Amino acid sequence: MRELRWTSEEGDGIEHLSFNAHDDGFAVESVVVGQRYGKAYGLHYAVRCDAQWRTRYAWLKIVGGGELELHGDGAGHWHDGHGLALSALEGCIDIDIAATPFTNTLPIRRLQLAEGERQPIEVAYISTPDLQVTRAGQAYSCIALNREYRYEGIFRDFVANLTVDGDGLVIDYPTLFARSPRGG
Repeated sequence: MRELRWTSEEGDGIEHLSFNAHDDGFAVESVVVGQRYGKAYGLHYAVRCDAQWRTRYAWLKIVGGGELELHGDGAGHWHDGHGLALSALEGCIDIDIAATPFTNTLPIRRLQLAEGERQPIEVAYISTPDLQVTRAGQAYSCIALNREYRYEGIFRDFVANLTVDGDGLVIDYPTLFARSPRGG
């Protein structure tokens, strides 16, 4: 098990994450304290992936607010915690939780990009603190294998080069998140 923290470069936010690797996949549990659109919030979330880094389960809870549960089959089919199929997410393998750099790890590890390779994808984007799920276009490019990747938020015309550690966990996400302590 690894534990790490990120601080927000936009304000007073912090995240504490526990990362566990198992033979059959990966699991994280995390707490985020942040601010978005001038509103402070606390978020507790858990994500489970299979051994190929395909998101199979996500649970999110806003302290004093909403809750969201998603189940994926690893092939792009999703349903909510009540078993209702989420056809708008058909074909999405990864999730992207707006409040954390952790979910960038999912496509970075799953895509296994060669240096110089770029891959557009569609993700289940989860906004915070309202926990609304929408389909979003993104792309990842490998700049330096296992060290630096370019993230493109096509849906919002945003680009950032992310440095990562040996597990693919973000060290630095310029203007948004930094590992605390930096480089740790």
